[in-house]
Parts: sequence; structure tokens; C-alpha cells
Amino acid sequence: MSRVIVIGAGAAGLATAARLAVKGHQVTVLEQAPRVGGKLSTYRRDGFAFDTGPSLFTLPAVYRDLFLKTGAALEEEVDLQEVEPAFGYHFADGSHATMPGVNPARCANALGDAFGGKSAQDWLALMDRAGRMWRLTREPFLQSPLQGWRSLLPLAKPADVRTIAPWSTLRGLGESVLSDPRAVTLLDRYATYTGSDPRKAPAVLATVPYVEQQFGAWHLGGGVGTLAEALHRRCLDRGVDVRTGVDVTRITTDERAVTGVVADDAFHPAEIVVANADAGTVYEKLLDDPRGREPAKSIRRSAASLAGFVLLLAVRGRTPGLLHHNVWFPEDYDAEFDAIFGRHPRPVADPAIYVCAPDDPRMRPDADHESWFVLVNAPRHDPGNGVDWDAPGLAEDYAASILRRLAARGMDVRDRIVWQEIRTPADLERDARAPGGSIYGTSSNGARAAFARPANTSPIPGLFLVGGSTHPGGGLPLVGMGAEIAAEAIGRA
Repeated sequence: MSRVIVIGAGAAGLATAARLAVKGHQVTVLEQAPRVGGKLSTYRRDGFAFDTGPSLFTLPAVYRDLFLKTGAALEEEVDLQEVEPAFGYHFADGSHATMPGVNPARCANALGDAFGGKSAQDWLALMDRAGRMWRLTREPFLQSPLQGWRSLLPLAKPADVRTIAPWSTLRGLGESVLSDPRAVTLLDRYATYTGSDPRKAPAVLATVPYVEQQFGAWHLGGGVGTLAEALHRRCLDRGVDVRTGVDVTRITTDERAVTGVVADDAFHPAEIVVANADAGTVYEKLLDDPRGREPAKSIRRSAASLAGFVLLLAVRGRTPGLLHHNVWFPEDYDAEFDAIFGRHPRPVADPAIYVCAPDDPRMRPDADHESWFVLVNAPRHDPGNGVDWDAPGLAEDYAASILRRLAARGMDVRDRIVWQEIRTPADLERDARAPGGSIYGTSSNGARAAFARPANTSPIPGLFLVGGSTHPGGGLPLVGMGAEIAAEAIGRA
């Protein structure tokens, strides 16, 4: 068995470490932050708690598999709760839709009730198409090693290609199937789950709402960040050495393979290195090996994902009609994507506003308070060519503008705020080593984006990559799948 070093204790790093430990490897995890979890975190202050990374847990089967194969079941380690209803969607014309937590047919009926016309039939047709996309792509693409365009070979039948429609965008698919523009806007939002622009992201991202509605929207009691704590415990139970506050500055190699890492000026030898870090950082900064130049060049050619601007609001009192997940859409959704992905990035003047406010006693000090996690999509932190989120007064002014926008949309909480904290893309860059604060590394903009995403197996023998910036993508289900792909590849190495 091999000595393995995992760089980064995010969800993917911990999941890979646990899978490798039960195979008999000697595994050490080195994390630069003072805590585990990476972007998967629940922040606590004065009895209030906020999921500052993933706030929705979908496709629990991925982590059920991980926990069963490494010890006790997932449900013995976290408090898995189905969210019902799941989402409240509010539109600029004053209409709204309440989306159930599971079952595409129920969701379609909810849209029919909200929008009228053919909306229910349209959504069912879209989810039927998305279900076929999911069944076609899940095993050969999402759960298998990335092999560039060869990954599409199992989908070579003309009927399968028509179903996937690799030439079509998510927006294009929505406009071809959905007759109500509000339903198109709702579908557009799922592109942002991968940090992307729906006008450029592939149609196959319709599988994201399908998975959410087919397999359910879930919450973890105490916060989704408790999954990081459970993964940490599982690693310790399996004998993994998890060290926080240790900064890896270099991955070392020789002419044959990886040899270890340098962390805090000390050399740690290893036969296997798994990097749960931004792939661009791995190839551009941690490696000095010519075999990493081609992946680095490919990453530079890819469009970065969007970032996020966050408000943590400790709110006094209870809010009638507020659900677990809430979205207020602007009148001009395209203006948001123009501001973020255009030639001159800028904060979005009138953004879609997402509020996560779990009705969870463990996430508030008492029954008369609420914890609001407020997120708007934002351009990356890029002082030289875009937005400098550290510019004096910018964050505070933008936070105030978001609260004004919420008030204009009928949700004024300004006189109920006990305290607030602001998290900008610059903060995410510093805290999680995410370049520019890009949440998912690269976006899914463009037909080639999925195949340009860095593979889990690198060109350097013994070096593997996991996490949201690598195949198969970002979000808890996909990084869990990537961890399994990498662990299986290491087993074959």
C-alpha cells in the first residue's frame, strides 16, 4: 500500500481520504485553514448559524455509498431531513411559485397553478427529457474518468445525441420547450449552480433540476456544514492523519512520478498526492513540471465561473411566507449575466437574490429569530481587469443596495437586523484559495467546457485531482463522484 498525501480537507479531499484509508493506504490530509470543510462550512455566532457554502443537499445516494463503504451509514452520522416545500420563487411581475421538495409531477403542477396555460405539461416534458439525459450521461460521463470527447462514445446513437443536444444551450432548450417566460427564467437559474451563463451553458444542465426534483431537496439538521464534521470523523475513525493549519507550497516530482509535497518548508514524501485544491493553482503554482503545462494552458483558455456576494443576517422576528429556500428574480435576468461575464465585469445592479433561512432550531438562538444567508451572483475579484471587491466602501454600499432591492420586492428586513456580516469574492479567495472567488473554478460556458475541465488523473504518475474545479464538476454530489473516480483510479495505478 502507498503513502498518500491529500492536499485540502474539503468535502472531496476528505471523501477521497476515507475511501483510500479503507483500502489500506497510509493517508495524511494537509489543510491550510484552521478547520476542515473548505467551502463546506456552517458559520456560528451568538446562536445564529449559516451555511456559507452549499446550502442544499441533493442526491444523498452519493454520500450513502461513501459512508456505507467506509463504516456506518450516512443517517447515523448526520440528521438528514427532507425539505418540504423546497423553494419559493418570486418574479418581477409580482407572481410567485412554491416548489415542492420532490417529484417532478408535483413540481409541474405547482408551476401550472402559478403560471397557468401549458406550464404543467411543459415542465413535465422538460423533466422527461432531462431524465433521459441523466440516464444517458450518469454512468459513462459523471461517474467515469474523463477521456475528452471519447467520453461521448457511449452516446454515439443518433437518438441519444438528439436527446443530449450538445449544440444547444440551457436557455435554448428552455425556450424550445417552455411556453411561459417565467419558467424559462426558473430553468436559467440552474446554470448558476455550475457558475455559468444559461445562454452559453449546455442543455444537459437540465439534469440539475431533474436530480433535485426526482431525488429530493434535503437539509442536514444543524446545517449542511455538519457533513464536513461527519466526513472528518469518518477519516479519523479510519486512521487518517488530518492536520489543519498546514500550508502546502509545492508538489514535488522527479522524471518518473510525484515524490511528495513541501508544506511549511518541510518535505513530506508520498507515492500518491491527491490535490483537493483549485486545479489552476495546482498546475500554475504548486507544480514545476513540464507535464503540467498543457492542463494549465487548457484552464487558462476556459472561462472562470461566477463568484458570489454574501450577507449573513441575524434577523429578529419571524417572516410570514418565508421558505427554506427563496429566490427573487429581477426584471432583466440577462443583465445579470452581462454584468458578470461581459467584457467589463461589474457588480450586478439588479441581481437575482437568494435567501436560505432554514426553520431549524439548531440554527437560531430561539424561536423568535431567523438566520438569513443571502447570496447574489457576482463577478470575480480581479483588481487589474474587473472588480476590486476590496475597494473602500464597495462591499458596504453593495450590501445596502441588496437590502434595498429586497425591500422593493416586498421583503424589507432592514429594521429587524440584529447584526450582519459581509462576505465578498475577495474574502472567498483568501479563505478558500479560490482564485478570484470563483465558486466552481471554471464555468460550463460553451460546448467544450465539460471536456476541458481538468481530469482526476493528471499527466504526472501518482498525482490526482479532486474537487469542484475538476471532473465531473462542482456541488456536493459531483465532488463526491469525483472522489470515487480518483480513489478507483488510484486502486488501478
